Amino acid sequence: MKINDEFVVKIEKLSNLGTGIAKINGQVVFVEKACPEDEMKIKITKVNKNFATATPIEIITPSIHRIKPFCPMQNVCGSCQLQFIDYDYQLELKKQIVEDVIKNIGNIDISINNPIPSPQIKAFRHKIQCPVSQTKVSKKILAGYYKPQTHEIVNIKYCPIQPEICDKIIDFIRNKSQDFNITGYDEKKHSGDLRHIVLRSSSDNGNILVTLVINNTKISDKFNSFAKAIYNEFEDIQGVCINFNNKKSNVILGEKTQCICGNDFIYDKILDKTFKIGASTFFQINPKSAENIFQYVKNEISKHENPTILDAYAGIATFGITVSNIAKKVVSVEENKESIEKAIEVIELNNIKNVELHCGDTAKYLKSIKKNFDITILDPPRKGCTKESLDETLNHTKEKIIYVSCNPATLARDLKYLSEKGCKLKSIQPFDMFCHTFHIENVAIIEI
Repeated sequence: MKINDEFVVKIEKLSNLGTGIAKINGQVVFVEKACPEDEMKIKITKVNKNFATATPIEIITPSIHRIKPFCPMQNVCGSCQLQFIDYDYQLELKKQIVEDVIKNIGNIDISINNPIPSPQIKAFRHKIQCPVSQTKVSKKILAGYYKPQTHEIVNIKYCPIQPEICDKIIDFIRNKSQDFNITGYDEKKHSGDLRHIVLRSSSDNGNILVTLVINNTKISDKFNSFAKAIYNEFEDIQGVCINFNNKKSNVILGEKTQCICGNDFIYDKILDKTFKIGASTFFQINPKSAENIFQYVKNEISKHENPTILDAYAGIATFGITVSNIAKKVVSVEENKESIEKAIEVIELNNIKNVELHCGDTAKYLKSIKKNFDITILDPPRKGCTKESLDETLNHTKEKIIYVSCNPATLARDLKYLSEKGCKLKSIQPFDMFCHTFHIENVAIIEI
């Protein structure tokens, strides 16, 4: 097998990164934009020692689960990799991804629950981050999403997975930028003004916070005027902010944000609690699906009478706050100072008295205390937990760990470590937060 070789294959399953898996003479081939049961003609694009990658040339016999994507840009945009597969089958595939990863990486044989579907499969995305660039000749501003595996921007004017008002705001910014002599960012030259458009939309009341990420360290008169024009154009916009990021980096937001018009936050709700969300506040992009997760965790905790709870990797303490009314006490630990400051505001806003906040690393905090908790909620970033934090969690938890993960691979790795330490995995419940992608959120219940 070599590059540019062509084969006819049958797609067997989906990998944990959303590519189809076929086999040629026993060798695994990962095929882009493929659905299990597709019969395809493919071209080899890369050959490794243990596997190859390929692109489809022709779909000879399509899977019965193939559908017409509801977004006309799906084939060129990198955001919704699985939108050509019917939604019910997407859930089946995601369950299979979790099963395979838990078994192969975690070496754990457990029946995975059926995924809880997203309450919405359109207009569910309430955090939008659009990179901005500019054409070389016409100087037209482009804003949208990257083509798969590139940094080439697809200029998207209609995105059905986000609220319609967000399309209108992005289009206004795209079309009016040049009226204010604002240029798009050139990533290669590290030049130009506007790098990203970041929108936060409330699923509760529809209010929107707009943040313009600029390639500068201070605000200019043209951005000051442009921010006011954006604010005055749309009734739903509660505030317009400028974020300063002049670093040569793929990180979207810089460290400093300045509010130009209105407020630098919006309100949203999870269960019966109100949350205050700023430009850089971590808050789930699909709040309605997130609400299912928080309710699931709350139901699990309610099986215990008046427990003490550690809320680790807490962000703005969303878990701690949503379960506070069924707990004796909650201690939330988060190393991002801004998130802790937002959590303080949310706790005061909801008149909560039994949530204690600590800014710092989870493992270091646990090493510094002697008290134990009945239940620990772990909600780490995609890289998962360190062995040190898992060890300290075990040292300070008496009954149960509830592990919330957005990455099945690191979840499997950490579950393997915990099982080797004598813990018992009781269940894994997937939740579909990221419709039409290969991503899947999971909540694992672990008894100590």
